[in-house]
Amino acid sequence: MPQIHLLAEAGDYAPLVLLPGDPNRAQRIAERFDEGSSRQVNTNRGLLGFTGTYRGVAVSVQTSGMGTPSLAIVVEELLRLGARRLIRVGTCGGIGQGMRNGDLVIATAACPVDGATATYLHGDPYAPAASFAVTRALVDAAEAAGLPARIGLVASVDVFYNTDADYAERWRSRGVLAFEMEAAALFFLAARAGVEAGCALTVSDVLGEEASGHGEFMSAEDLNRAIDRMVEVALEAGTGLAVDSEA
Repeated sequence: MPQIHLLAEAGDYAPLVLLPGDPNRAQRIAERFDEGSSRQVNTNRGLLGFTGTYRGVAVSVQTSGMGTPSLAIVVEELLRLGARRLIRVGTCGGIGQGMRNGDLVIATAACPVDGATATYLHGDPYAPAASFAVTRALVDAAEAAGLPARIGLVASVDVFYNTDADYAERWRSRGVLAFEMEAAALFFLAARAGVEAGCALTVSDVLGEEASGHGEFMSAEDLNRAIDRMVEVALEAGTGLAVDSEA
């Protein structure tokens, strides 16, 4: 039975799903699938979804939208449709020491500063963490590609243009590498369902020690090149895990 937002049937999605926020990036990722393998499985509400193979391994890509409310809807429905390994591939605002535009961040856990995760938790303390196997695979794939990665905490927030004077410094002092908007809900929902989840992010702007709001953004061309490198890492990691699990 089709879901309310993802108008697809069971079997339309692979067990491995990559989750970009942007539908244009979903389409760009699908173009990397094996030639002739990609088919569109959802267009409803602009939440573009595609399924195909990468190096012969079944994989899907599904637009999540921006923020945890949108991602939570998509992930809840993907789980009902058989998804078992979910990897967010998105962008973030870097706040860690020495962070630069274009850096790759692999999230080990996400501070749940967002409203959707708080709603799920009913005020209970909880630390949404990525699956170790997926995180390890992402780190290994980045190393194999010669792509340095920053590995650690991110914070999932609701407000993109935050003007609080201590916005970046407060979270930097807690060891957070970057702000993003979806990982906390993803990690929680995956843990609740007993499936695996990970998160790879490209730094699109850097908030310095004196900055509030957002810093200077990368050009579209440079950002796309950095995202392409990240996507290759995620595809190699995810499909490698799928092969290992079938062995």
